Amino acid sequence: MQKLKHTDLMPLEQYARERNVFRSKVIAHKKTRQVAVGPNTTWLFEDRLTIQYQVQEMLRTERIFEPEGIADELAAYNPLIPDGRNWKATLLVEFADPVVRARELARLKGIEDRCYVQVADFSRIAAIADEDLERENEEKTSSVHFLRFEFTDAMVAALRNGAAFTVGIDHENYRHSVHALAPAVRAALLADFA
Repeated sequence: MQKLKHTDLMPLEQYARERNVFRSKVIAHKKTRQVAVGPNTTWLFEDRLTIQYQVQEMLRTERIFEPEGIADELAAYNPLIPDGRNWKATLLVEFADPVVRARELARLKGIEDRCYVQVADFSRIAAIADEDLERENEEKTSSVHFLRFEFTDAMVAALRNGAAFTVGIDHENYRHSVHALAPAVRAALLADFA
């Protein structure tokens, strides 16, 4: 997938006019790119459109319109776009109650390093987590992590030929996996390979 360039983005005024329509398009698109893994985590598999939306929202929120500021946002977010050999996902650890959330984030330290994808009988692909910055401290993990999964040519070929795959978390306090994804989700993820 191509990285975003300045020319791919709408100027702030245009984005203000088109935001509702664009947002609706992205929300519908994200439904084919998210997987609930257990009751308290969602994986959002990122792509060019989901990242474009994030950049546009950051530019809008921060009122960034100068070329240097836009370049900084692109430099921060472009690494989250898959490059054709991997999947990149945002891991959301979700607990509605703030007291429960604080307790569970302490119990789930290291969860980002226990995420995996497994294609058929191949070895598990462990997540490479939070390459941009550390999101965990001595007391707790963060509720948001960025994950990357690198595939071999053989794994990609197997997936293209219909091989099953699993996404999961194997943390001592949170063990959940998903073996059967909706066909639309599977198709969206397979399209990420070059």
